[in-house]
Amino acid sequence: MDTATTTDSDPESFAISESLAPWRDNRAAVTTRVSLDGLLPEPLLLKEDLKEGCGGQLWPAGMVLAKYIINRHSSDLGDKTIVELGAGGGLVGLAIAHGCKIGRAPLYITDQQPMLALMQANIQLNHLSSTVDASVLNWGEPLPDHIPPHPDIILAADCVYFEPAFPLLITTLQELLGPNSVCYFCFKRRRRADLRFMKMVKKVFLIEEIPDEPQASTYNRENLFLYTIRAKPASRRGPVMREA
Repeated sequence: MDTATTTDSDPESFAISESLAPWRDNRAAVTTRVSLDGLLPEPLLLKEDLKEGCGGQLWPAGMVLAKYIINRHSSDLGDKTIVELGAGGGLVGLAIAHGCKIGRAPLYITDQQPMLALMQANIQLNHLSSTVDASVLNWGEPLPDHIPPHPDIILAADCVYFEPAFPLLITTLQELLGPNSVCYFCFKRRRRADLRFMKMVKKVFLIEEIPDEPQASTYNRENLFLYTIRAKPASRRGPVMREA
């Protein structure tokens, strides 16, 4: 992975909920320089913090998704509205804001409340406050008022990790995906439950593995997969999935 890491001399405390993220080792906060194999005009600086769990570190699925968008879509984002789900520290959204031509509309990076401070810190670290907005978005709950109801593009990397959250994520995708929306979705298959999630998704959405990615054979060997997800026509949609 094309990153260089330095220990952060003044670590801040960023709480992250264990309810939706498995516990990882408790190591010091670091600042990582990410170049995405030279795709970015200059390295992105990302603060990682694992004090409360794994949401504050970089994951390979995020790298794959960011590289794909910058390689294939950097010139056609224009004024499209973009929302990232489960952003963690904000790698994908910040890399796109840093390396692509995007319009005046904010790019929204979202996660649970414990990750908000880390997302905001990384926005400030890369001087992207005029382009990127960090927001709290809890899967399965009504969308915040300021989040576009049907954004053009939804980004989701490594959001498949906790089985009870599967229907919540699907509910949020149902809320976000309009007739002209597309979700770029990258995940690492780690266990059988991940396949169950994909079966659930296929019942609700139109899903297709991205065929035009030359690096697919490389990251597929690491059980990383990249898809587009779209809403089915209204007549074929099932009911919105909500927890009782």
